[in-house]
Amino acid sequence: MKEDFFNNIKTRTVPYVIAEIGANHNGDMDLAKSMIRAAKECGCDAAKFQSWDTTTLIAKEEYDRNQTYEGSKKKHFGSLKEMVEKYYLRESQHFELKAYCDEIGIHFCSTPFSTMEGDLLQKLDVPFYKVASMDVNNPELLRHLARFNKTIILSTGMATLAEIALALKAIEGEGNNQIVLLHCIAIYPPEYKDIHLRNMVMLRETFGYPVGFSDHSLGTSIPLASVVLGAKVIEKHFTLDKDMEGWDHDISADPVDMKIIVEDSAKICAAMGQYQRVVSEAEEKKKLRFRRSVVVKRDLVKGDTIKLEDLTYKRPATGIRPDEAQYVVGRKINRDIKADELLQWGDLL
Repeated sequence: MKEDFFNNIKTRTVPYVIAEIGANHNGDMDLAKSMIRAAKECGCDAAKFQSWDTTTLIAKEEYDRNQTYEGSKKKHFGSLKEMVEKYYLRESQHFELKAYCDEIGIHFCSTPFSTMEGDLLQKLDVPFYKVASMDVNNPELLRHLARFNKTIILSTGMATLAEIALALKAIEGEGNNQIVLLHCIAIYPPEYKDIHLRNMVMLRETFGYPVGFSDHSLGTSIPLASVVLGAKVIEKHFTLDKDMEGWDHDISADPVDMKIIVEDSAKICAAMGQYQRVVSEAEEKKKLRFRRSVVVKRDLVKGDTIKLEDLTYKRPATGIRPDEAQYVVGRKINRDIKADELLQWGDLL
């Protein structure tokens, strides 16, 4: 059933981790497959790409403005149009990469930037549709994708609450309630003070849908922090080399980072446990060695009356507990007891 994926997201005990390859394959299918394989080896659940071409994303005005497309921290070449031409994923390459993902056992998915590309992904039977932050206010695309009746994972970067509400209305209006909201800051990378991870909780409480985090920060600490706040999905840009030529390599996780995110997310989820106070079986056993018992300070002889100054408290916890000492003081002993010996209930008259 189409709802199975959404139900799996809602009930998972660890986050669904998406390796956002995007255009980091740089138009090289061998590199793309190496990245898919690395994502699988890191434990990611999905390898995600972006579906656009020279005509579906950028207008002539933007191309004309970027005749030399350079960034201070990025290795670029030529004009924006030349880069788009090299980096966009051809239709046949979608099928090639989908087949490779199926072969090694990782979900293939992509972000469509037009209804045409949404149709292409439907042919590929992707498990869900990822909608980029830039399309929160694109109801035509949202309604089109919603009609496929599959899970829509919606990034909310740059969006006001009103815009998010309208996006949800567009999706829900097509009878689709399989929605995951990703908190996102659409800056690469954002300043920590601008990330506002608590927005995840607010989005969940406001709209009632599962939430996650689409991360553009550097390193692993922020996506891991999102796990504590209940992230069901973590999306992180992925590369094999942060110094590689291209748009997003420098802000991406490499395999070392991604493996930390996957493995430590699972550890955090296990450690979160339950709200009720519980003493584990292992701790119960440790009490016997680490807690203290009532111990006599000096030699006592049979018939002596125990005074408070006769007592101290030492390991192990196999005798009378320190908080039970009040029931010991003033009582007589029925045997001789040496100094530094644990006092037992059977020693008392």
